[in-house]
Amino acid sequence: MDPERMKEMFRRNREHAVAADRYMKGMEYRRAGRSGLVLSRFSLGMWHNFGSTDCYENMRDMVFGAFDSGITAFDLANNYGPGAGAAERNFGSILANDLKSYRDEMCISTKAGFPAWRGPYGDGGGKKYLIASLDRSLKNLGLDYVDVYYHHRPDPKTPLEETCAAFKQITDSGKALYIGISNYGARAREAAEMLKEMKVPIVLNQLQYSVLDRTPETDGSFETAKDCGVGIAVYSPLAQGLLTDKYLKGVPEDSRMSRDASLKRSVLTEQERAKIADLDKIAKGRGQSLAQMALSWVLRKEEVATVILGASRRAQILDNLTHVDTEFTDEELAAIDRASSDKKEDQ
Repeated sequence: MDPERMKEMFRRNREHAVAADRYMKGMEYRRAGRSGLVLSRFSLGMWHNFGSTDCYENMRDMVFGAFDSGITAFDLANNYGPGAGAAERNFGSILANDLKSYRDEMCISTKAGFPAWRGPYGDGGGKKYLIASLDRSLKNLGLDYVDVYYHHRPDPKTPLEETCAAFKQITDSGKALYIGISNYGARAREAAEMLKEMKVPIVLNQLQYSVLDRTPETDGSFETAKDCGVGIAVYSPLAQGLLTDKYLKGVPEDSRMSRDASLKRSVLTEQERAKIADLDKIAKGRGQSLAQMALSWVLRKEEVATVILGASRRAQILDNLTHVDTEFTDEELAAIDRASSDKKEDQ
């Protein structure tokens, strides 16, 4: 037998035994705006739990669980860790060792915008940084291209024209197939229109949106998505875990809030805990967990192309994929609005 063919057969035997029925498990696939890109309605996000201090076998198990369940979208950034680039390197290792044959079934995205290395060229929106960062990301991931490359945040010190020109150079080079923006707020329309004028394929606006954070409903994000034909990718749909039942009785020792880092203990006020308890009651009335209702509530928006899930273990991912029901009665939506409002009516 040809030696190269033997090597390929050996490598395939080492790969994860992917579930043959992964596309028959009820996963919905949504179009990103008016583009040709389709995403699984849930993405696996690697903001947390994929860093240099995390368990590699647990990372593999989460990636396998997601892919076997029909999730095809995987979301990274150049600064995800801890240790900037660690999440990309770990995911790249899983790809190379376990899932290389399935690259064409995945939509892999990364981002640049926040500090990723020392010195004046390690963050922002300048052409030098954006191009250098993508080259680093591709090396970390072991890929020739990513499917979506995001600008992670707007840079007020760099002309938007330069940032958009960098993205045009990147897509023209083939190192990214599509472009996205993130955390742009009210500037999203300006960026989308400029990129479209330059014939740059912008397809996604990634933003924070949840029952407890309605900002995209008031800053024009949904209107921009409709008008510009851009899909929305939602992160923190569970408000970093607040919209689960884990904080109803306090702060568990192994929770994100217990570390008092990205999710501060000060957030869990008595008013906030009361909101969560009220929302939990509504969810139970729908036959859902609080997390399942919160995800369904976000997915009810037709502009939403994908919702990014963060997880610390496979079971969390699988639990969030079940009992998704995006149909809400007017009464349920009104009850959710009342429960999540900061302004409680006098009793």
